[in-house]
Amino acid sequence: MFDPYPLLQQQRNFFATGATRPESFRRQQLAKLATAIKKHEAAVIEALHQDCRKPPLESFGSEVLLTLSELQYGLKHLRGWMRPQRVGTPASQFRSTAVIYPEPKGIVLIVGPWNYPFQLVLVPLIGAIAAGNCAVLKPSEHAPATSALLAKLVAETFDPAFVAVVEGGIPENQALLAEPWDHLFFTGGTAIGRIVMAAAAKHLTPVTLELGGKSPCIVDGTIDLAIAAKRIAWGKFINCGQTCIAPDYILVAEAVKEPLVAALRQVLGQFYGAQIEHNPDYGRIINQRQFDRLVALLPEATGEGVLRFGGRHRREDLFLEPTLVDDLHFTSKLMAEEIFGPILPILTYQCLEEVVTQVRSHPKPLALYIFSQD
Repeated sequence: MFDPYPLLQQQRNFFATGATRPESFRRQQLAKLATAIKKHEAAVIEALHQDCRKPPLESFGSEVLLTLSELQYGLKHLRGWMRPQRVGTPASQFRSTAVIYPEPKGIVLIVGPWNYPFQLVLVPLIGAIAAGNCAVLKPSEHAPATSALLAKLVAETFDPAFVAVVEGGIPENQALLAEPWDHLFFTGGTAIGRIVMAAAAKHLTPVTLELGGKSPCIVDGTIDLAIAAKRIAWGKFINCGQTCIAPDYILVAEAVKEPLVAALRQVLGQFYGAQIEHNPDYGRIINQRQFDRLVALLPEATGEGVLRFGGRHRREDLFLEPTLVDDLHFTSKLMAEEIFGPILPILTYQCLEEVVTQVRSHPKPLALYIFSQD
């Protein structure tokens, strides 16, 4: 059975030395991470293809380049983040001065997801290092090739007393969550987010949760539909729809619904061609569990909606075609929870007041997109 206590104690001892506090140390560690990412760039892209069938350009842009950009930003702003800030004092504290000093928290646990298994582990690490903390990284077991690569990259780059990777599945996650941390960073689904928050509450551990949601995409009658369709299709179907800020559903003015559907169909043909399953620029669903969940949402399974494009699927290859579904309502099964896959429901509205009412009647989404010239 995995016991994280020795690793945590090792990191607590290292943190207590004060070694992580100087700007020079933090800057040096961020620079080392950037060097390691560049060194392993080809291996990262290959691992992501093994795990998710991600196209190389997509892997580079959304995982490697994004992480390097965050590193560059961190190095540029590090000194300002660390600078003490003078603040005002109330009259009752007359003649006193007040200063806020940014302080490292200590030992941080970062639990990463499977959809962007490289950058959504390392980007939070950049923040942890910049703030002067030690960190334990737990990559997703559903992206095993990327998890193994992260373990190798981190072991080559950092002393485990400063940054370490723990691989594994549910037992390792449970063992890590049972420990007291100084901060906990989790990216993933809402259901697991509740488990993480409950575990953290036992130790009064502060948490950062990034959980996704049903992000609406609102299209009115004033926009250039060809441009809107291209941008919606890119945002929805990159990474096979497995992106937390992807448009989850469209709310389109009823008068322009049919032209928008036609524009989306045309754009998808331009993006992926007639034989989408053979296009190397289109990825796959992460595993059979997620595949089965998504197929169960298609009109053929639910009896709800009309298929306007796509819908073809093949379980042995985890292939699910970009899919447009029309003639739905907010009570439809597709609208019950975040889709997190390449299925795009299209709903209509008559007036903007309907849109406001419907969006506000549901939990606040992670993102909201508006296509309008108004």
